[in-house]
Amino acid sequence: MIKSKLMGNLSGKTILITGAARRLGRLFARACGRAGADLILHHGHSPAEAESLRDEIASFGRRAWVLAGDLSHSESVSQLIERASGLSPLYGLVNNAAIFESLTAHDTTLDDWNRHVNINLTAPFLLSQSFAKHVKAGRIVNILDWRALRPGADHFPYTITKSALAAMTKSLAAAFAPHITVNGLALGAILPPADGEPSAGEKIIAAVPAQRWSEPGEVEEALLFLLSGPAYITGEIIHLDGGRHLV
Repeated sequence: MIKSKLMGNLSGKTILITGAARRLGRLFARACGRAGADLILHHGHSPAEAESLRDEIASFGRRAWVLAGDLSHSESVSQLIERASGLSPLYGLVNNAAIFESLTAHDTTLDDWNRHVNINLTAPFLLSQSFAKHVKAGRIVNILDWRALRPGADHFPYTITKSALAAMTKSLAAAFAPHITVNGLALGAILPPADGEPSAGEKIIAAVPAQRWSEPGEVEEALLFLLSGPAYITGEIIHLDGGRHLV
């Protein structure tokens, strides 16, 4: 009989989060740190933010390491899990890093396409594959978007790569069972655009059935559920989008 564990307790676990230095990645890292996890904080080009986050995690009484790596280059990606495992045995991988550019199918260049594929899809694949080789038992969470299951014409290369990542989430869940769970967290209106106008935010919320932005605590709870909740859940995609994918 499997005994239930307290959801949100990651004490003694080490989690690698890609794109951890800013925005959602930073929120995820703080949540895991407060839940008792040690963190390996990956960043691409944000050393100062990553260092300050490491100090913040340390203030929770947890350990944190900073690893830089360009996810657009497969050589750098392939080495990341091995480098992380050398610092602390891994339990969790959160594939958070992504690029999100407002491009249509008409104006997407081959360079645009390849850049999105490399960072949003190829990097999570290589990291997950390497994770499964290094970790005997653990959890992978892929950060998705409500658009992944309701693709439209906007943000074309981003949406297509996230749709592919959703499919890969299910495929890897079957491939890595029974020792590693693979789930997805499909987000909606979580954080206002970093450089957007207030009117843009209002337009976003107008399309959300819940009629509001998510609260940070809701995002944290959803991630912690997938990292520390029932291990019998795998291949699932949870929508945290206020119902946006329904309309």
